[in-house]
Amino acid sequence: MSAPTTSATTEPPTYKGSSLDLIDLWMAYGEFEVIRNVTIHVPAGTTTCVIGPSGSGKSTLLRGVNRLHEPKSGDVLIAGDSALKVQPDRLRQRIGMVFQHFNLFPDHTALENVALALRKVKGVPKEQALHFARERLDEVGLGDRADHRPRDLSGGQQQRVAIARALAMEPEIMLFDEVTSALDPELVKGVLNLMASLARRGMTMVVVTHEMNFARRVADQVVFMDEGEVVEAGPPAQLFDDPQSQRLRAFLSEVL
Repeated sequence: MSAPTTSATTEPPTYKGSSLDLIDLWMAYGEFEVIRNVTIHVPAGTTTCVIGPSGSGKSTLLRGVNRLHEPKSGDVLIAGDSALKVQPDRLRQRIGMVFQHFNLFPDHTALENVALALRKVKGVPKEQALHFARERLDEVGLGDRADHRPRDLSGGQQQRVAIARALAMEPEIMLFDEVTSALDPELVKGVLNLMASLARRGMTMVVVTHEMNFARRVADQVVFMDEGEVVEAGPPAQLFDDPQSQRLRAFLSEVL
């Protein structure tokens, strides 16, 4: 598992992420196929950024990884084990997911929001869950906001609470779905810096993003999707500086 470890209380924890493999993945809404023949290898402890135009299937792909939407065919492997052969609730203890919208409980404090899943899903006793939740809030720089409710937090702070909540479950893999797109521009940098810090500390991450500078700077691998398919994949320098397909060249000309 990927329980965080730290050599000193003043140092942020490091993580032991697991590998993720999508193998010939197909997904559909009814008869309409939205993901076709997607194969991606994400080595343990690396960051893969998924880019592409709106409607290309990026968010659907993430929802298939943690089975919010069941794949039509293919497989998803976590450290070599099929994620499609276990109960979804068990799977979601291994995969953390952070969405564009924060999905916090408005009547709970930041601390309670982070502790809730530990108590309800993992059965952690209340005091232990609160202690662990406080550590995760400290990790994302919100220890001094633990007793604030979402309405008293900025959008960027709410997104950090959502990240802390996912980290509290000790996931092996973190999925981020356009987590900065609902934020005001001045709040984006703090959240991206936090994600970059997680990457440096060994968390396996798949990040759907429109932040091209983040993808270039942080990703080990960039995957360009269009019309439900992987068109190109490789190191950031390769995709951004030497795109091979006309579709990627056209996309980059619009966003860079």
